[in-house]
Amino acid sequence: MSSVSTENWSKRKVSKTLSDSLEYGKSYLSTYSQIFSMSEHKTHNLTTMVSLRNTSDVDTIYVLSAKYFDTHGKHVRPYIGHAIFLAPMETCEIIIDEIDNSGGTGSNFVFEWKTPKDCPEPLFEAIMNSTVGQQGLSFATQARRIK
Repeated sequence: MSSVSTENWSKRKVSKTLSDSLEYGKSYLSTYSQIFSMSEHKTHNLTTMVSLRNTSDVDTIYVLSAKYFDTHGKHVRPYIGHAIFLAPMETCEIIIDEIDNSGGTGSNFVFEWKTPKDCPEPLFEAIMNSTVGQQGLSFATQARRIK
């Protein structure tokens, strides 16, 4: 999903009530819409691709929310307004365009999710990149479970 044009998450919407037997989790993912360049007074914008990955080859998992926060901890926007499913081994992406610097140098996501018992946790990763002239830069981060 781009921060400029939104993807239609309704095709992934979970229409049934999720079972109480599912395991609940929450994960924190650091991202960077900007990085400092040369000094603390100059920043460089980055494109961010956030991957939501189901690491199970058997079970469907559920992402309940994906909330985007800025450097100061202010909620910028929700990306998922209802529970969605990810089929076994499936990946969905959220794209934050290079021109969108609303997250700043310390942007982050918090994901809430549910999985069947004994199912591996989902994997949330971000790749930040940019190219200027003949030079490019890219780096990646992985989420940490916080609940």
